[in-house]
Amino acid sequence: MAGNTLYGAGTGASRQHYLYRKGIEWLAWIGMLFCTGVTVFILLMILGYVLYQGASYINWEFLTALPLPAGETGGGIANALVGSAMVVVVATLMAVPIGVGAAIFVNEFPSAQLGRFVRFLAEVLTGVPSIVVGLFAYALVVRPLGSFSGLSGSVAYAFIMIPIILITAHEAFRLVPVSLREASLALGIPKWRTILWVVLPVSSRALLTGVVLAIARALGEAAPMLFTAFGNPFWNLNLKKPIATVPLLIYTYATGPYEDWHRKAWAASFVLLMVVLVTSVLTRVFLRGKSNE
Repeated sequence: MAGNTLYGAGTGASRQHYLYRKGIEWLAWIGMLFCTGVTVFILLMILGYVLYQGASYINWEFLTALPLPAGETGGGIANALVGSAMVVVVATLMAVPIGVGAAIFVNEFPSAQLGRFVRFLAEVLTGVPSIVVGLFAYALVVRPLGSFSGLSGSVAYAFIMIPIILITAHEAFRLVPVSLREASLALGIPKWRTILWVVLPVSSRALLTGVVLAIARALGEAAPMLFTAFGNPFWNLNLKKPIATVPLLIYTYATGPYEDWHRKAWAASFVLLMVVLVTSVLTRVFLRGKSNE
């Protein structure tokens, strides 16, 4: 009788503990679904609002014409589109070798203290406000050259991109199996060729994703351009002179007194958002196609 009572009590306690764990599991699922729903809702709300405000103003003239003088309706952002592309391309050419090279040094030539220190600095740099980066680029490039320029804007963007590329490249290299490196070295292949022909190709998809993420992060920054590129209402393909960029144009139009400028700011925001979105989607499609080969 006592044994049955103890058994029954034990069974009841186990049942209660099971129901408690299931309740916690359901609460966790509900919490995750709620957080996911809020995140998706905010993203769709932002996309929808920008689409609603800016898509109706998009036309061929807006994409191919130069800005008109203040107060006149019409015109476009062609010079800003070209200027942003030039500044970002030059910044990418600066940031990718530095970021990937630093990640190779930290991961392939490991030093515990130095590696942690470099990684810590990269994480700190990702949190530095972009306006501080712009001010630093102003002191480093603009003042010595004596003028604003697209080149100084590229330097500012490169400062923003380098830590992102370094962190993503470091994580990508860590995912490469050690056995691949050991097999290459066992065949007598030098370490530098192992890095070039084994480590980099295997991690190329993750590296490309990191580069696209860094470009998207830098492409929307307007604050550094206030201190560097400065803006230009005319065509300019010379990076040694002030150059128009889309984020700076959005800031100028959004804070201007004219309703037409406000509509252009929303339209330019829509174009910038679509550029980032399409680039990200095409990158994912390309990477998926490469993984299926």
